[in-house]
Order: sequence, then C-alpha cells, then structure tokens
Amino acid sequence: MQLLAKQLGNKGRIAILSATPNATNQNTWIEFMKDELSKPEYKDMELVKVAYGNDDDQKSFTETQGLLRSYPDLAGIISPTTVGIAAAARYLSDSPYKGKVKLTGLGTPNQLRKFVKDGTIEAFELWNPADLGYLASYAAAALASGQITGAEGETFKAGKLGEYPVGAKGEVLLGKPTVFDRSNIDDFDF
Repeated sequence: MQLLAKQLGNKGRIAILSATPNATNQNTWIEFMKDELSKPEYKDMELVKVAYGNDDDQKSFTETQGLLRSYPDLAGIISPTTVGIAAAARYLSDSPYKGKVKLTGLGTPNQLRKFVKDGTIEAFELWNPADLGYLASYAAAALASGQITGAEGETFKAGKLGEYPVGAKGEVLLGKPTVFDRSNIDDFDF
C-alpha cells in the first residue's frame, strides 16, 4: 500500500487483484492493506474492489480487464500474488492504460523485468529469497542447538542480517521486502 500510495501521490481509486478468496496469506495482507488505507495520509485514496484471479494467469488477466472496464478512472492496482501481478502487467502493457494505471505487488524480477523496463511497472516488492533462506538457516540452527526454544521474545543472531526476535507464535519475520525497480532489477536473477 505504501509503495502504491507513493507512486500515486496518495490519491486515486485503487483495486486489489488477489489470488483466491480463501488464501489465508492473501486475506491477511489485504486486511493489513485496508488498515493502512484507513490512515489519514490516505484519505484521498479509495479501495473500490478486491478481485480474485484464483492464481490462474488467464483469470487474473480477465479480472484486470474487468476492473478497468468497471472503473475506467482506476489509478492503481495492487496484486499480492506473483501470478496476478504478471497477468495484470501483461494486460496493461498492451492497453491504453499502460503508464496511466500504476501496478505493484509481489512478483519476481525474472517474471517482471520486461514490464519494469517498458514502463508498465514502476516498482514492485518481494522478499529476497537469498536473505529469507539465510535467516531460516540461522533460525533452524539456533533452535536445533538449543540457543532458542521458539518462545516469544527470544532473540538470536542471524549472521550478516543481525539479531532477530521470535514472535508470538514462534515465527521469525525477515522484515521489509526488497523493492525492485529500474535501478536494481538487473541485479537479481530469480
């Protein structure tokens, strides 16, 4: 939400193109997006629809088309699914909306590189898998060695990434995702 708001100057009508209506992670992220959108700095932004592409390329493409037919003044789309953002980018890249409707969400550099380079996507995000794997390895080693038990509030050192706390349900969160744009997209190959 923050990345899209920045691209839109915190104003305009937006939509979310999600995976499936029952995807727990997607629904959690959508709730966080709605919470973020309720903050005063987003008072000039309006969420008009949450659409579902069912993590299917063609369905996501068709849903993007439908969003723009239903809301021709749509300013932006967030797609927190790699299938959805790629399909939406494919639709936008060959439409009059290219460069006019901002698209962001979660995707991989290899699947979205051409859309960043042709101006369809300004920036998108994803957790760097190398950092995620690195952190997971340190967390597993800390747990296996007895350094942590998985209890909330425990901390462990994760090498070059620094110190990390264990969360309420035993989870360890990497933190903010990496933002990919023209300046760095060629630095990544995944």
